This record gives sequence, C-alpha cells and structure tokens, in this order.
Amino acid sequence: MAKENLQSGISFFEKYLTLWVAICMVVGVLIGVYLPDMPEFLSKFEYASVSIPVAILIWLMIYPMMLKVDFHSIKRVGENPKGLIITWVTNWLIKPFTMYAIAVFFFNVVFKNVISPDLAKDYLAGAVLLGAAPCTAMVFVWSHLTKGAPAYTLVQVATNDLIILVGFVPIVAFLLGMSDISIPWATLFLSVVLFVVIPLAAGWVSRVVITRNKGLEYFEKTFIPKFSNVTIIGLLLTLIIIFSFQGQIIVDNPMNIVLIAVPLIIQTFLIFFVAYLWAKAWKLPHDVAAPAGMIGASNFFELAVAVAISLFGLKSGAAIATVVGVLVEVPVMLTLVRIANNTRGWFDKAK
Repeated sequence: MAKENLQSGISFFEKYLTLWVAICMVVGVLIGVYLPDMPEFLSKFEYASVSIPVAILIWLMIYPMMLKVDFHSIKRVGENPKGLIITWVTNWLIKPFTMYAIAVFFFNVVFKNVISPDLAKDYLAGAVLLGAAPCTAMVFVWSHLTKGAPAYTLVQVATNDLIILVGFVPIVAFLLGMSDISIPWATLFLSVVLFVVIPLAAGWVSRVVITRNKGLEYFEKTFIPKFSNVTIIGLLLTLIIIFSFQGQIIVDNPMNIVLIAVPLIIQTFLIFFVAYLWAKAWKLPHDVAAPAGMIGASNFFELAVAVAISLFGLKSGAAIATVVGVLVEVPVMLTLVRIANNTRGWFDKAK
C-alpha cells in the first residue's frame, strides 16, 4: 500500500502527532527552565489534587472521543464472539500484566544503574496506567487504515468503555500495590469519574439528544467532525503544561525519555502479535483480526495521562512516562498498520 493511501484515514494533526508532541516537549521544557513562574502560577489552581486547567483540557480531549461511542452497537455483541473474546482477554487479562512485567524488568533490572529507585517506581506507575487503558478512539483510525470491519470495531470500543468503568481501578491498584506504590483510592476513583464516567455520559447524552432532533447523519457527518482537532489541541496544550513542570528534570536527564520508550514499544509489538496471531489461529477474517490487534496495542493515553497527573502530580515521573506513550504511539501504530496490511494474505489463505 502506498504511503499516501496508508495515511488517508488520518487527519493532518494525527498524522504528525509525534512531531507536535516533540515540539510541545521542547516548548514546555523551555518554559519550565526560563519562565518557571508560569508553572508555579498554574499549580495554584488545584482541587482534591486535580489541576483544574489540566482537567479542562483533558475533558476537551476525551469528550469528542466519547461522541463516537455508540452503545446501540452492543446489540451486535454476539455476531463475532471469537473476535471479542480475543479483544477482552488480551486487553484485560494479558496486557496490563505483560506491561507490568516488562516495565519492572527494564526499570528495576536493565536500567537499574541509570534510574534511581524512586524514579523507577514513578516510571513503572506510568507504564501500568498505560497498560490498563486500552484504546477507545484512535482505534477507529487504525481499523480504517487496515480495512477493519466498522461494526466489529464499534462493538470493541463500546464494550471496552464499559469494562474500563469496572476494571481499570482494581487492576491499577493491584499492580501498583505489588510494587509498594501508595495509591490514594479516593483520588483514583475520582479520576475515573472525572475522566471516564462524566465524558462518557456527556457523549451518550449528546448522541441521543442530537440524533433525536437532527438525525444520525447530521450527528456523525456534521456534529462530530466539528471536534476533529479539539482532542489533539487539548492534548498538546496539556503536554506543554506537563513538560513546563518537568523542564529542569528533563534537561538534567534527557536520556530518560528514551529509556521509558523502550519497554513501551516492546509491549506494543508484543500485544499486537498476541491478539493478531491468536485471531489467525482461530481462522478469523482479516477485518476482525487487524482491529483486534490494534485496540490492544494502542492505548487510551488521554486517560492514562489524566490519572497519572491526578494520582502523582504534574511534576511526577509517572506523568512523564504516560506522555512518552503519546510520543511513540503514532509511529509505532503506523508500523503495525503496515504489518497488518502486508500480512493480509495469511488470512485469505486460512479461509
């Protein structure tokens, strides 16, 4: 597939997300080093350990995603049970635990002489938050680029959003507890309410009300596209704030960004192939196998960033680790898209 065709389903901002993230990193670091009064001023606007400016920006990120979730699609949950079993098991019974194991191995063993024990704990916490948050929005893009079945992708996203409501908190608390990382339960629950329950409910109410008044076509073809760049802009502004708080730390330890990226990239490839090859073994069609691999490999990094900030603060290594997840997301996922498209023949032969 030609490069221009491969990326035809991805917007300009999404296509160059890694570049924008890198630019925001630089801008944020410069602000933190040369204009330290700005992050100090923003730190005054907090309530219950939640940064109000960041919370607003994160809502701007997450609400447009939730508009795309159609819970009516759950009625089709029985149409391809094998595909959904792969998605659920990979996302919730495999992915969080492999992310934890890989992160512990690299941060506590491989990089032991490079990263302090406290920083290793912070980076591990950020990695766990990413591992426990499977993708809910960008998977639509990855599915489109691999010619995935739209109906199946909708069911994937809708059911994953429901599982997040009950599965995210206990999984995160369990894994972080294994490494003696203190978890303020109230803040963790508050984070899920603020950054999952409220935007999910707002997206559902918007879908119901607008569809009832103006029709489904208006909602999907006119209303949702109005927010096409809002998510990315909210994300980029959030990153500038995060890196402004981390400016001097990053200047002193620039290689830490690379060290964090290593286990995240390995985990992404591992989870993709677990789901993708499992689908091949079960002789599922490629338009189910590809999105099944993509949703587990990709992360709901907006949620991970939000919860990391709420639990550990804007200045934490956990927040930085989740942001590195954003940095590597697009180039790694586009690589997996190419792999999926180039191996389509595996599934055609299996029919």
